[in-house]
Amino acid sequence: MTFHYLESANDPRVTDYTTLTDVHLRKLREPREGMYIAESSKVLRRALAAGHQPRSFFLAEKWLEDLDDVFRAHPEVPVFIGKASLLEEITGFHLHRGAMAAMHRPAPVPLSDLLANAQRIAVLEDIVDHTNVGAIFRSAAALGVDAVLVSPRCGDPLYRRSVRVSMGTVFQVPWARLESWPGDLAQLKEQGFTVAAMELTDGALDLDDLAARNIPKLALVLGTEGAGMSQETLTAVDLAVKIPMREGVDSLNVAAASAVAFWELRPRD
Repeated sequence: MTFHYLESANDPRVTDYTTLTDVHLRKLREPREGMYIAESSKVLRRALAAGHQPRSFFLAEKWLEDLDDVFRAHPEVPVFIGKASLLEEITGFHLHRGAMAAMHRPAPVPLSDLLANAQRIAVLEDIVDHTNVGAIFRSAAALGVDAVLVSPRCGDPLYRRSVRVSMGTVFQVPWARLESWPGDLAQLKEQGFTVAAMELTDGALDLDDLAARNIPKLALVLGTEGAGMSQETLTAVDLAVKIPMREGVDSLNVAAASAVAFWELRPRD
């Protein structure tokens, strides 16, 4: 196993971990360089279990024993070790969740492959809060959503915060980034999906009513925080659906709404 003890925050071997708090920079850099960061021992293990390949490991010395089996399974991957203060200087925040790993980003899954055997798909339109993206993936994994599609401007599911909030379940749910929005919704319809927008509009069905139809193949579109669904998307979908609520409350957070909808719209035998 290859262990490297860090002595300087300017060590060029750990540039994968620099400025992790600069969201704009990391959103551009990580997809371009074909990598992402797995934060915490649990998430790291889930990434490896999903077959993702590590570029390097990064941790304080006290976590070495806890991850000994991981390092032995990947003896060719460098392990960078440093004092907590030095690691914080490199990353921009205090590491308190164990180890990190820089991982190779897996190859994109073709849309046709995702649709082939799916019954329930979530489609995220321009959801930019990575916490919401991660929470939606966690609900999707727990509640039987077969795949998640994200619009071109949606947050990165493999951004550090998304991965952490999802507790690594983002590795369990197949996903793809769409290239044409909302034009790619036509491909879902061609594959037999009914496309429903989660939006409070005139004529929107109550969630219970849509669930009662038990539609064999359903794609649920969730709109961006605040502004909601774009008019162009609402024109492209087959129908709109809403969660009935008590007077005085008009909506739920998009992540909370997704969990309610995924459960209610699950396929029934």
